[in-house]
Amino acid sequence: MNTMEIKRMSTMEQLQVMEALWESLLDEESKIVSPTWHGDVLERRKRKLESGETEFISLEELKKKR
Repeated sequence: MNTMEIKRMSTMEQLQVMEALWESLLDEESKIVSPTWHGDVLERRKRKLESGETEFISLEELKKKR
C-alpha cells in the first residue's frame, strides 16, 4: 500500500487501517526500543513538573492560546 492508495481511502477506512497498524505494533512492543534521549526528555519534564516550573492545562485552554 502506498500513499496515493491511502489518500483515495475514506477517512473511516484510513482510521481502520491506522488502528490495525497500531494493534500490530503492540504485538511487537517488546522489540521496540526507545532511544535514550526519550528517557532524558521525560526525566527533565518530570523534574519541571515536580518543581512547579510547569503545569498541565486542558485541551480547551491550549486551543484558546493558539
